[in-house]
Amino acid sequence: MFFITIPVIELFLFLTVGEWIGLPATLAIVLLTGFLGAYLTKSQGLRVLNRYRQSLSAGRLPHQEVMEGLLILVAGAMLLTPGFLTDTLGFLLLTPPVRAAVVHRLKDSLKGRVQLVVPGMAASPPAQGPAAPRSVSDGKVIDVEVVED
Repeated sequence: MFFITIPVIELFLFLTVGEWIGLPATLAIVLLTGFLGAYLTKSQGLRVLNRYRQSLSAGRLPHQEVMEGLLILVAGAMLLTPGFLTDTLGFLLLTPPVRAAVVHRLKDSLKGRVQLVVPGMAASPPAQGPAAPRSVSDGKVIDVEVVED
């Protein structure tokens, strides 16, 4: 449904805007947003990468930076896709306040579903309810080993 609806909306917007401002101006806008989007995606991505490195060097888990990096990647893909709707959504994801709000929503939806267990530390008690994480006994465990050099 998504892969049909978005192109139809984009086609409608191309035709409407093209009729309103003309074909050359429409194509110029599409090309300009593509180049501007690539530049902004690169600069925002490098900033988040630097914050990721700072978090790691400070001994903190860079979960915020990872989520922001993924959103910047999605924004870049949207901005490289020709269209007014995808460009608008991509530019919105590149603005820090919108990205922070999306990260906050993602954290809220993932809270209780993901449990971090570090060797040598007691695991937190499992959450209750439908979003509660599965117990270790159901066999769905990802074991991550930390190797220190």
